[in-house]
Amino acid sequence: MSKQVITFHYELKDESGKIMDSSKGGTPLSFLEGSDQIIPGLEEALILLKKGEAKDVRVPYEDAYGPYDQKLVAQVALNQFPAGAPKVGDVFQIEKDGMHRLITVIEINGDNVTIDGNHPMAGKNLNFWVQIVERRDATSDEIDHGHAHVAGGHHHH
Repeated sequence: MSKQVITFHYELKDESGKIMDSSKGGTPLSFLEGSDQIIPGLEEALILLKKGEAKDVRVPYEDAYGPYDQKLVAQVALNQFPAGAPKVGDVFQIEKDGMHRLITVIEINGDNVTIDGNHPMAGKNLNFWVQIVERRDATSDEIDHGHAHVAGGHHHH
């Protein structure tokens, strides 16, 4: 069976029911099956749905962004940051071991800054409403490139 490109609308809620993100009223997302473009627990559910189907999907943190890892929280000196004082909530991209990571400033205490390298949704169970807008066989170009090509062209990264 060939790989599919699946296009879907979604609404993401946290455990308390607060909407965290949504494509409703906007542009749906498209992904290439098996390309690690979306969290595994959500991809597993979407693959089973047909065009037009909608479903509520609960994705446990193990199948989303993984557990919260306290080892990714660290203190660094204020002078390690670019000019201009960071603020709590600021997000920076760093490179470590050849990998790009996002870190979030979670506390500032004098010359010490506490940073968190966890994904903001690590350790959180996620609740989605999803609806399949389209599904089709992937083109050979999409399979070669490892991502879906949507209307309006695509760009390489």
